[in-house]
Amino acid sequence: MQRLKRLWPYVRHSRAGLVAAALAAAVTAATEPAIPLLLGQLLDQGFAGGGLPLWIVPVAIIGLFAVRSLSGFLAQYGLAWVSNRAVLKLREGMFARLLSHTPELYTQQTASGMTNTLVYEAQAGVTILSASVLTLVRDTLILVGLLAYLLWLNWQLTLVVGLLFPAVALVMRALGKRLHRVTVEGQKATDSLAYVVEENVLAWRIVRLHGAQAQQQERFRFSADSVRRLMMKAVVAGGTMTPITQMLASVAISAVITVALWQSRSGGTSVGEFVSFVTAMLQLVAPAKHLSDVMAPLTRGLAAVERGLDLIEHSPVEQGGGFDAGRARGDLAIEGVSLRYREGSPPAVDAMDLRVRAGETVALVGPSGAGKTTLANLLPRFIEPTAGRITLDGVPLADWDVQALRRQFALVSQDVILFNDTVAANVALGATLSREQVRAALQAAHLLDFVEGLPQGLDTVIGHNGSQLSGGQRQRLAIARAIVKDAPVLILDEATSALDSESERAVQAALEGLMEGRTTLVIAHRLSTIEKADRVVAMEAGRVVEQGTHTELLAAGGLYARLHAMQFRN
Repeated sequence: MQRLKRLWPYVRHSRAGLVAAALAAAVTAATEPAIPLLLGQLLDQGFAGGGLPLWIVPVAIIGLFAVRSLSGFLAQYGLAWVSNRAVLKLREGMFARLLSHTPELYTQQTASGMTNTLVYEAQAGVTILSASVLTLVRDTLILVGLLAYLLWLNWQLTLVVGLLFPAVALVMRALGKRLHRVTVEGQKATDSLAYVVEENVLAWRIVRLHGAQAQQQERFRFSADSVRRLMMKAVVAGGTMTPITQMLASVAISAVITVALWQSRSGGTSVGEFVSFVTAMLQLVAPAKHLSDVMAPLTRGLAAVERGLDLIEHSPVEQGGGFDAGRARGDLAIEGVSLRYREGSPPAVDAMDLRVRAGETVALVGPSGAGKTTLANLLPRFIEPTAGRITLDGVPLADWDVQALRRQFALVSQDVILFNDTVAANVALGATLSREQVRAALQAAHLLDFVEGLPQGLDTVIGHNGSQLSGGQRQRLAIARAIVKDAPVLILDEATSALDSESERAVQAALEGLMEGRTTLVIAHRLSTIEKADRVVAMEAGRVVEQGTHTELLAAGGLYARLHAMQFRN
C-alpha cells in the first residue's frame, strides 16, 4: 500500500473516475451473494410450495446478471480512464525531468533504457496495475459480501472459512518479496538487451564492414537468454501462489461441505439453505484465487512504474543562481579549471587559465585529446569542472540562471543533431520565427536554394537526425540554427569539417559575418580555417602551451608550428 500511494499524485485529478469505478465494483460485488440467496429462495419456494410464478425466475436471473454485466463494464471503463490519464501525467513528469536533469544522467543511462522506462514500462506498468487494483478491490468486496452472507446464514461453518485467510496471507507475503526482486532484475536485463539492439542499429555499417554479425548475434543471444531465465524465475515465483492457495482452499471447502451435510441430515437446514450455503462457499474460491494470482501482476506493475517515479522524485535537477543580465557582453575568464571524467583518470583539462575578451575570436588548436571540446562543453555547463571556476562577464557560471546562461551561447558542432521534423522547425528550434526569418538564416548558411528545391520546401521533413540530407547540408542547417539564435558567444567545434572545399568557402564567408561583434571560440583541426583569428591558443594534455597570432606562433616554432607543418607538408 505504501508503494501504491506513490501513484496518488498522478490519479488524484481523476477522483470522479475512481469513485465511479469503486461504486460500480461495489455493485458487482453485491451481486455475488445475491446469486446464492436467489437460488436458495427459488429452490425453497419453487420446489417445495409450488406457488412461485414461473415468469419471476427468468426475470430475476436475467435482471441480476444484467446489473452485474453493466456494473462490471463501468468499473473496468472507469479505471481505464483513470489509468490512462495517470500514464499521461506520469510520462509528462518523467519527460520534464529528462529535460531538467543534471547532464550526468546522459552518461550514466542508455537511450534505450530511458526510452523503455518512459514509453513502454510506464504504459505497461499502469495498465497492469489498473487491472490488478480492479481485481483487488472487486474481489475483496466480493469476499467480504460472501463472508457476511455466510455468517448470516451459518456462522459456525463460516468460522472454518476464516482459517484459510491467514495461511494465504503468509504465502503471498513470502512469495511476493521474491517476485519483486526477480522483476527488478528482469527490468535491468531487458535494458541490457535493448541496449545491444540500439548499438547494432546505430553501428550497422561498422558491424557489416568488419564482419562482426556472428559476434553481435552471440551478444544478443546471451542478453536475451538472461531475460528468458529471469522471466522463468518470475513465472515460478508467481505461479507457485495459485496451487498453494487452491490446496488451502480445498481443505477448508471440504471441511465446510462435510459439516454442512451433517447439519442438513440432522434437520437443521432446508435444501435451499444447504444449496445456498454451498454455492456461496464455492463462489469464494474464484475471488480467493484471483487475489492470490493478483500478487504477481501487481508486483510487476509496481516495479515497472517505480523506476519512472524514482526518476521524478529522487533525480537531481540542474541548479543555478538567479543572475540574468539579459544579453551578455561575452567576456570569458577560465581560472585554474581542471576536469577529470572519472576518479584516477588523467585530467581532460588541467589547471587551465585563459581569458577571452568580449568580441574576440580565439582559435583552439591541438592534437586529439588536448581538451578543446571539453572546454567547449564546460562553458554552457554541460559538464562541471572538478576544480577552478569559469566566469562570464565577471560572474561565475554557477551564479547564472541556467537558462539565461545558455541563451548566451550558440554552438555548431561536428556532431550535428537534427530532429525528425521540418526544415523550418529545425532552424527555429526553441524560437518563434517568421518564414522570412528562416529563409534569411538559410540564405546566410548558403542552403536556401537547396531547401526551396525540396518537394515541400521549408515544410519538408528531414528524417531521423537529418538522414535525408548530406553531411554538408546537415552542417549548414546547424549553422542556420546558430545564426537565428543570435547569441553573444559563438562556439564553432569543427563547424566546417563535413563540407567540401566549395561549400566550406561559402559557409566560411557566412560565419565571418556571423562572428562580427561576437565572442567566438573556434575549434578546428584544419588550420587553414583559423588563420584570421585574433588569437590562436595551442593546447596539449589539457593545458595551454602557447598563444598568439597565427604569424607569431609560426615564427615561434612551437606546437602550433609543428601541427601546421604536418598539415601542409604535402
